[in-house]
Amino acid sequence: MSAGRGVMGGMETFTLVPRGPFSLAASIRFLEGFTPAWYSSPADARLELAFPTEGSWRTVGVRVSQAGDEVSAAIVSPAEPDAGLVAEVRPQVERILALDVDGSGFPAVGERDPVAGELQRRYPGLRPVGFWSPYEAAAWTIIGHRIRITQAAAIKARMAERLGEPVAFGGRVVHAFPAPQRLAGLDTFPGLAGRKPEWLRSLARAALDGQLDAARLRAMPPADALADLKKLPGIGDFSAGLTLLRGANAPDAVPVAEPRLARAVALAYRLPGPATPEQIRAISENWRPYRTWVTLLLRIQLEYETGEITGRPGHARTG
Repeated sequence: MSAGRGVMGGMETFTLVPRGPFSLAASIRFLEGFTPAWYSSPADARLELAFPTEGSWRTVGVRVSQAGDEVSAAIVSPAEPDAGLVAEVRPQVERILALDVDGSGFPAVGERDPVAGELQRRYPGLRPVGFWSPYEAAAWTIIGHRIRITQAAAIKARMAERLGEPVAFGGRVVHAFPAPQRLAGLDTFPGLAGRKPEWLRSLARAALDGQLDAARLRAMPPADALADLKKLPGIGDFSAGLTLLRGANAPDAVPVAEPRLARAVALAYRLPGPATPEQIRAISENWRPYRTWVTLLLRIQLEYETGEITGRPGHARTG
């Protein structure tokens, strides 16, 4: 939820008021361990984002900080954003940080489900941090198709450096993922094999046409949104689910066919084997209307204990 707008130090600023528990520090820690983000934070617990805005697809730089319950965002670049750009940036930052969702009912999920409650205590204030847009999330799935996640992250980072716009945060430079108008003319890129350049071009055109607009996807019933996304070349079941849940940051959906979630649920609920889609559906009923949020916590716990994505050694279960 938004509250207030102004100018500070010559920069356009706006204030976000979280409804329910929220920790920006927890969001930053998540991004630092989330391979696709390839994110490294400054030393003062601020979040520095560089991304093309949905709509005009102009690249912006936004610095987010938190003092107590108040979250502030400053548009660092461009130096003098017009009102139209500010109107695009604000809801996108809210969505990226899941601050567009009323989380005041989230603690009740932990009261209904002791496993979810343990995860909430283990990762206090953590909400899903989305990809900067569904367009970028869908591009990530195409880049990462049939290669290791660390390889895909390196290719995505190189694309940002070579094709995206740089944003300066003082002495620190962050490269935004290339806007769709740049990828719409992509012929080839090192590491992109087979039809991936073709699929990325199609994806870029879809983004420019509004098909990947986050608000549009969130307004649709999940089944319809997934079916619509799967019309795009190179986008299958997994890619569509990730684009909706992590790109549009839809708060209440569950990717029941996702293998890592099946293992995460088995680990947390002490099942003898990977959870079936039916088991996940039944267990997740207690997580409504924050099923995506609990799914994130489960996946983080799985990674913490196994290190299967990053390759870092896991930690043994305690308790």
